Amino acid sequence: MSGGCDPTDGSSEEDQLKLLLAIDNSEYSVEAIKEVAKRPWPPKAIVRVISVVEPVTPPATELWYDAGGSLERVQQEMTKRATELTQKTSESLKRKGLKIESAVREGDARSVIVDEARKWSADLIVLGSHGYTGIKRLLLGSVASSVVSHAPCSVEIVRRKQTKKSRRRIE
Repeated sequence: MSGGCDPTDGSSEEDQLKLLLAIDNSEYSVEAIKEVAKRPWPPKAIVRVISVVEPVTPPATELWYDAGGSLERVQQEMTKRATELTQKTSESLKRKGLKIESAVREGDARSVIVDEARKWSADLIVLGSHGYTGIKRLLLGSVASSVVSHAPCSVEIVRRKQTKKSRRRIE
């Protein structure tokens, strides 16, 4: 962490703990949000909640075209949903007494999260993981794995606790 987070040391803004919480609309992000909410963070900690809107590609929008949509409208709707998600999450974390900022960015989540951490000088990135392995991970990619490999700071990956039932489904 940059500098000390002891509130008695006359710390400056540079000494704040800066936590970047990367979320999407998945159950895995819900677990990451819960993890951040339940922790005892230093008094001057600041959490930036970020959601990344991936660029829309034509195969993903075929259903929208059928409904008379356009690529631009699809992108606008995705941005609107991401904004609502970050606002809702921010309000929830504020109720826990945390200082919060929120941001919605566009691009490839793997690079946008790392870039945001670098530009903001984050001390810690927290994000959820789907926990894919093998061929699924190869085909779908792993935002968490890429962030861990390229982040300029520490990264915490939050996983959902697996029940016996969910383990059987994966196997």
